[in-house]
Amino acid sequence: MVPLRFDRSRIQALLELAGERLEGEWLLIGGGAAASWFAPGRTTEDLDLIGLGGTQAERFSLMEFAASVALPIEAVNSAADFFVRRIDDWRDQMIELHHGSRATIYRPNATLFLLLKIGRLSAVDLEDCVALLEHVDASNEPVDRGRVREQLEALPPSDDPALQQRRAHLSAALQG
Repeated sequence: MVPLRFDRSRIQALLELAGERLEGEWLLIGGGAAASWFAPGRTTEDLDLIGLGGTQAERFSLMEFAASVALPIEAVNSAADFFVRRIDDWRDQMIELHHGSRATIYRPNATLFLLLKIGRLSAVDLEDCVALLEHVDASNEPVDRGRVREQLEALPPSDDPALQQRRAHLSAALQG
């Protein structure tokens, strides 16, 4: 089975539908946020969309939404709320992305986006982080580089040389 690919236009169309069919407030993170915000050529296999209430009812409504637009349930992921809620002031770091008649969808600001990526920091995560830093430099969008660098340095050491290299690369990019 060929994996789904969501590009910017498909993500935007789904966000518009979600704004009409879901209820409440939602946060789009990960590759979907990158594609809709600062990386127009970026695609993703799933949409990390979390309900701000953190309820099971929101999770079920997201799955119902996916089914109603003929997406496999795996194409939407609300489990990332675990990582979002570990960041103390995450609610203060959201920017409205789409406001529908029933739901408002936010994206993270640059600082929150980076904080969410550094824990795993896969090769794609690093690409997203570097692209975001280039975007904020070009657009003068604020980012708390010191906070992100501090959190990056506070991560547990890794025995994985590739991860060590990615962390060093991101640390250097944050100096800019």
